[in-house]
Amino acid sequence: MTIRIRTARDRAEYTAALGGIGHYFGGAYSGPDDVERFARLLPHERMHAAFDGETIVGGAGAFPFRLSVPGGELPCAGVTVVGVLPAHRRRGILGRLMRAQLAGVRERGEPIAALWASEETIYGRYGYGLAAQDVMIRAKRVKAEIHEGLPGRTGTIRLVGHDEALAEFPRIYDRVRRRTPGFVSRSKDWWELRKLDDRPERRRGAGELNRVLLEIDGRSAGYATYRIKLQFEDATNTSQVHVIEAIGDSPAAVRELWRYLLAIDWVEEIHCETLSPDHPLFLLVARPNSLHWKVFDGLWLRLVDVGAALEGRSLADGRVTIDLHSDPLVPDNVGTWTVENGAAKRSRRRADIRLDVQALGSAYLGGFTFAELARAGRVEEGTRGGIARADALFHVDAKPWCPEIF
Repeated sequence: MTIRIRTARDRAEYTAALGGIGHYFGGAYSGPDDVERFARLLPHERMHAAFDGETIVGGAGAFPFRLSVPGGELPCAGVTVVGVLPAHRRRGILGRLMRAQLAGVRERGEPIAALWASEETIYGRYGYGLAAQDVMIRAKRVKAEIHEGLPGRTGTIRLVGHDEALAEFPRIYDRVRRRTPGFVSRSKDWWELRKLDDRPERRRGAGELNRVLLEIDGRSAGYATYRIKLQFEDATNTSQVHVIEAIGDSPAAVRELWRYLLAIDWVEEIHCETLSPDHPLFLLVARPNSLHWKVFDGLWLRLVDVGAALEGRSLADGRVTIDLHSDPLVPDNVGTWTVENGAAKRSRRRADIRLDVQALGSAYLGGFTFAELARAGRVEEGTRGGIARADALFHVDAKPWCPEIF
């Protein structure tokens, strides 16, 4: 039968489209309550479904985000719940879903799309580039001590309830988000359903959600959420602290949050899955190797409208001409672009650098320099010093970081 792709028109189609990824997640998104909650975050019109006759065999959704980029923020499609049922693999359905989704993203005026890749070999073929790395730690509590040469304790930390967390945490998060490329916006529903939700099925074998608020000089300056997973081996306590998120609006706030988290009693290990590659924690502890610091791929980025995306990102003074020689799904992006004085325009100038849309996505937030990409064979220099000029124009002071797996 002919495969058709279109957006979901009602709750039944929406639910069936979620079944593509739900199959691999062991039946997730199958209950009416789960679907209702998810639909509050991702409207029907942002969910594409693949039809084989009257049967839906796959889906792809996109959250309505605003993504922090150097110097500001831009509308962004947060690509998620992409899946095709295994009986329909190798028929080109995923490619058609991605094409339809990107066409919808462009029509809505969202110049960029972003995602976390369940399989990192998939999304490069659709123009997504690895734009930010992610760090995971698994530290033994007795070895992961704050360096003794750091300043003494600052501020106070206290456990708070759901309502106070909902009032205070978003304010802190937004202060950090506005200055940190890679952060995504969060609605009130997002906070309630994704970040502060404490239903038993969200606990993954651990205990209740703990919420802590840091105040410095009487002002909310940081927060952390974590769960404790209680377990024993023989007569030995091998419990773990699972840090979900720890956000501070200053270096002192970050230091004090981790001073608290690393010193929680009666646990053996501290785990966290979402830290930036240049997170200060590595330099805050006396024994950095005790953190078992592991770097993984994090946020992947795709420029859907190259001109709008380049103009929406702040750039240093100067000029660079980019030959974007390949975009597999949005051929309108292909061509030569000159970026100068906050404008990105079609150009006939000789290109300083040559690359494809995937490599440009990797460089866009500053997660990777053009020089790094060139050493990997992903960028070619067109004029003498072109790579250095491009890196000067796209320079950032800190690595991008997305603490939100979506």
